[in-house]
Amino acid sequence: MDKEVKWLKIIANLNFYKAKHGTAPHKPLLLLVVIDLVESGELASEVLELTPRLAFRFSSYGSVVAYRRTKPLIVRYPFFHLSSDGFWTALDKSMNQTTERERVHFAALEGDFYDLLHDGEFRNKARILLISTYFQAAERAALYALANMPVPDDDEIAKQVDFESLNEAEQKGREARFRISVLYNYDFVCSLTGYRLTTTESESIVDAAHIHQFSNSRNNDPRNGLALCKNAHWLFDSGLWTLTDQYNVIVAKGHFDEECLNPGIKKLVDYHGQRIRLPNNESNWPDPKYIKWHRDHCFKSG
Repeated sequence: MDKEVKWLKIIANLNFYKAKHGTAPHKPLLLLVVIDLVESGELASEVLELTPRLAFRFSSYGSVVAYRRTKPLIVRYPFFHLSSDGFWTALDKSMNQTTERERVHFAALEGDFYDLLHDGEFRNKARILLISTYFQAAERAALYALANMPVPDDDEIAKQVDFESLNEAEQKGREARFRISVLYNYDFVCSLTGYRLTTTESESIVDAAHIHQFSNSRNNDPRNGLALCKNAHWLFDSGLWTLTDQYNVIVAKGHFDEECLNPGIKKLVDYHGQRIRLPNNESNWPDPKYIKWHRDHCFKSG
């Protein structure tokens, strides 16, 4: 049997738990994430590690199905159980094969599957098969948008019947893509404070913050984003600091009173004049036109 046909059949016949609201989405979501990682060059070998970054991307994809779940998606489950479908071998931290879900830390991808993932045509077929087989219409629309793919004909037909809900779903996918792009561009580090904390439960202290507010712009361009920890995000949205076109911090002095009892922690005013941390790739730096909008419409100047 042709290798591509073999693996597409495996993808179409995953072993899964039949959840209350339909197919449990863990396995197909993680496979979509793995396809993304190969496409972006972030999976450079046949060994996939269970990391906070992987959990974050999985959680972002999981936001598409969050409405039909009462518990958060946990990446460790499909990371372990996809080994039973033959995609990879579950390994512990010592790189030994494990049959214990809580001990899994690496996945050694099956060689033929890993090779096929480097074929763009196969990745496209696999994505469409996963999305169309295991997800409902509105979820499919969101996942196509998240993967930056055109919506196939069957979903175009569904959109004519229920355009508004599918449009909202596509927007959800674009928002998840924005979050992934911005935080990866900034390596999950707050661009103001330099702080980073992520967990293998897909939590991050850093948000993908819109510069030109989304409610006003409806703009999910990654260059309209900053990676900001929770405090910095709130202060930015509140107009208590902004940026020059050269990415230096301007603080709205006189518009707030702050105190820090720990001398080792910087106050907001201490960042005035400093340059924020920027992505390594200059093409991902914030667009000055979005910064100007924030200065003109949000910043508490004077």
